[in-house]
Amino acid sequence: MRDVPRILEWMHDKSVTKDLKTNFSVFTMEDVERFILQSRDTHLNLHKAIVSDLDEYMGTVSLKEINQKGGSAEFAITVRSDAMTKGYSWFGMTEMLDLAFSELGLSSVYWCVSRKNERAVHFYDKHHFHEAVDIPQNILKRYEGLDNLKWYSVLAGDDYHSEVYNHKTIAGCKIVSIKTIPTVGAGELSFFEAETDIPFQIKRIYYISKVPEGIRRGFHAHKELKQMLFCPYGKIHLVLDNGNGREEITLSDPSVGIVIEQPVWREMLWMEKDSVLCVAASEHYKAEDYIRDRTQFDIYIKKAKTENEGVEADAAI
Repeated sequence: MRDVPRILEWMHDKSVTKDLKTNFSVFTMEDVERFILQSRDTHLNLHKAIVSDLDEYMGTVSLKEINQKGGSAEFAITVRSDAMTKGYSWFGMTEMLDLAFSELGLSSVYWCVSRKNERAVHFYDKHHFHEAVDIPQNILKRYEGLDNLKWYSVLAGDDYHSEVYNHKTIAGCKIVSIKTIPTVGAGELSFFEAETDIPFQIKRIYYISKVPEGIRRGFHAHKELKQMLFCPYGKIHLVLDNGNGREEITLSDPSVGIVIEQPVWREMLWMEKDSVLCVAASEHYKAEDYIRDRTQFDIYIKKAKTENEGVEADAAI
């Protein structure tokens, strides 16, 4: 109850509430107290306070309309103006999503914001959340009369912590976001196009499946072949080395791809049984393009570096 004044603060702050569905300006202290008492019932709605290290209230994060049978819930978050741009929104969001998927066992979480709410749209887009389409009518009915809404959805297994995207590159290889369209309660569709979303024509697609957990594959590099690797199902750990050091990354989100455009030694560890690794390749299969011995790869990389240094020296002259 000591949080009531802080909650009422953001409810009466137009800079916070101007694009929200509810007219919070009419809320009173008694309304907030009633909300806190009702929040003790966590069957349908779950509300948590976001606080500072000194236990000062900074905002509220919620899962609403929790549907255990359907495995879904609606997400909502609001923070005080003093808490904005300081990481409280991101912390509250990822903690609540962790709770939704790990503790409640939900399969999807969805939410919407007004497209006029540029601050919120930028926040969700910046963190690679996918725009959802085909929202079920029973959900849309709760927003009847409101238009120009942008819907988002996160599924269990998505990289909502942005752990992969925080790297941007891995062993000199670009990490790309594969275009993905979620449908609330009905999965998601991901797609990419040659020369538009990835920087080469696709001449071959192959996938590796039915691999037992704990098995390692790969142990090779390519001289000329360009590829994009992605994991549409399960969890696969990649170990990549372009001659400048070994780097590792885990693929578990189908919307994350690794584009390899140079000779890179790769090893793949299956962290979950039956995980699938898909590869889009720039050329047809050529056995002579493979380097299958690590020592030979190191020699190849060293030779390539020497030749490049020579070309750069000639150009400088």
